[in-house]
Amino acid sequence: MSEGVTQALARYVATAKAESLPAPVRKEAARAFVNWTGCAIGGSHHETLDLALAALAPFSGPPTASVLGRSERLDPLHAALMNGISSHVFDFDDTHLRTVIHPAGPVASALLAFAEYRPVSGLDFVNAFVLGVEVECRIGNAVFPEHYDVGWHITGTTGVFGAAAAIGRVLGLDERRMSWALGLAATQPVGLREMFGTMTKSFHPGRAAQNGLTAALLAERGFTSSEHALEAKRGWANVLSVARNYDFITQGLGERYELLVDTYKPFACGIVIHPTIDGCIQLRNAEGLTAERIRSVKLRVHPLVLELTGKVVPKTGLEGKFSVYHAAAVALLEGAGGEPQFSDRAVNDPAVVALRERVSAEIDPGIAADEAYVTIALSDGRILEMHVEHAIGSLARPMTDAGLDAKFRDLADPILGAEQAQRVLALCWDIGQLESAALVAQAARLESPAGNGRTAAALHL
Repeated sequence: MSEGVTQALARYVATAKAESLPAPVRKEAARAFVNWTGCAIGGSHHETLDLALAALAPFSGPPTASVLGRSERLDPLHAALMNGISSHVFDFDDTHLRTVIHPAGPVASALLAFAEYRPVSGLDFVNAFVLGVEVECRIGNAVFPEHYDVGWHITGTTGVFGAAAAIGRVLGLDERRMSWALGLAATQPVGLREMFGTMTKSFHPGRAAQNGLTAALLAERGFTSSEHALEAKRGWANVLSVARNYDFITQGLGERYELLVDTYKPFACGIVIHPTIDGCIQLRNAEGLTAERIRSVKLRVHPLVLELTGKVVPKTGLEGKFSVYHAAAVALLEGAGGEPQFSDRAVNDPAVVALRERVSAEIDPGIAADEAYVTIALSDGRILEMHVEHAIGSLARPMTDAGLDAKFRDLADPILGAEQAQRVLALCWDIGQLESAALVAQAARLESPAGNGRTAAALHL
């Protein structure tokens, strides 16, 4: 289907009622929001955000919206940008596995900033969040993998649609104005895969949030746009992809939800590395491995692993998130794959570097994206093998609510302190029942620049 794709999507978003959301979808929205908020707070003192605030805060308008985990307040457009950056800087946020979109970042960053500007109930927030995720993931489905393969960072290019749809819904845009919002979003794609491993990667979901919020606000005022922006001959899908299937956008609207196939990362890096980390940690723990006992490590992985995470000699923590060689080495040495394992400290640790040089990887087209084989040759001649059929955090082995709680606390406690972090966590789980969604942002703000937070230097970032 190509005729009327933009209008069909606009009509659905403009009319979908919160009361119609199935209970499992509401629950998954809370899970996604818990995960996103933890990531945004956890990344709030990374050098990337320090630099972004130093550069752009002087140009902000009235300070009505919070930067989570910090004392600064900005206008909603700049707050959406900053929270989008911080939520993605650790590469620890949610992942829609079919498209590798990180859906919550652009949508939640725009919505929460806007909720501090105009009142938004928790129920309306959840409905808009679900709709935003639905829009960006359905559009991503329509052009994946061709759009991604040519080099677009799909979180940025589709996230702008999710943010525009979500804000358009809480603004109460009618079908025509919603189509204008989607059109304005279509003309603002952001994100190149060339930027992976640099600060600019996290800029993509932040800018998508900011651009989507801008699109909806303009449309509300009557700022016109094409009403066929997705499917037109020179529209988004035809310009940004060599192939597209519009049925992925329009079929089953309101019947199936992309949020139900969202996943949450147990490890702070590119998701295609997760099976390798999982296997290395299992072997390390089972055998009590130390670096001295390991002669070599051989990995057999999905083709995307080397395409996306093939950096052999990463120099920074951000680059380490895209090195399967570093991930395997640090997992074997430290038994973890969290934020500390992908810091500048870890990437340049002499012991990690030495073991990394003994790691090799080969692709196997027959391996699934959440699967890996790890083979370790020991100095005593023994061979250890581990087959990870489904990595932890995948749809087959999803993170539990307790796992999400622990991840949130690991990220937020050092920034906010345990007591404040627990209050924020409770509000996130109750988001659908809150009188005002802004309560989450207010609770997640530091009262002073020092607060309880860790600086980038203290994090060795």
